Amino acid sequence: MSNYKELLTEVNTFIFDYDGVLTNGSLWMMPDGEAVRMGNVKDGYAIQHAIKNGYNIAIISGGNSKSMEQRMAMLKVPHVFLGVKHKIKVFEDLLKEQNIKPENVVYMGDDIPDYEVMSNVGVPCCPADAVTEIKSISKYISHFNGGQGCVRDIIEQVLRVQGKWMNEHSFKW
Repeated sequence: MSNYKELLTEVNTFIFDYDGVLTNGSLWMMPDGEAVRMGNVKDGYAIQHAIKNGYNIAIISGGNSKSMEQRMAMLKVPHVFLGVKHKIKVFEDLLKEQNIKPENVVYMGDDIPDYEVMSNVGVPCCPADAVTEIKSISKYISHFNGGQGCVRDIIEQVLRVQGKWMNEHSFKW
């Protein structure tokens, strides 16, 4: 993993799983059946900053709830795929539709459903608390757990390497 930063120079796309990456994986079940998840505002800031700097951002998740949809809409994430059973198909379709090369993609996942997609991207990465199988194929393992800043961590690293972290977009929400 020592040379992973060299891979960050060509990244133009970030794809994230939701549960266990943008959240800590915990679900609070409400009386109406809605599953509520807790995220991290620093992850949200980094996502918005990446979008403002022209990066492609996508979410591919097996989970599906109104709160997830609302959070991604609030962050203006352009490509949100929820309730996905086979992530590789959605991934392949997204690359084709957006003319993205797999080697230019960072994908952050934390569990077995992410394995196939992660095996097909330039920079597979994961939170510190990902499962063993995902850690074994990751070129970068964040020092942060899911829902506790791992998304911010990888976005910030890419933008810093590319000279886009502290710029005119940094102070505008």
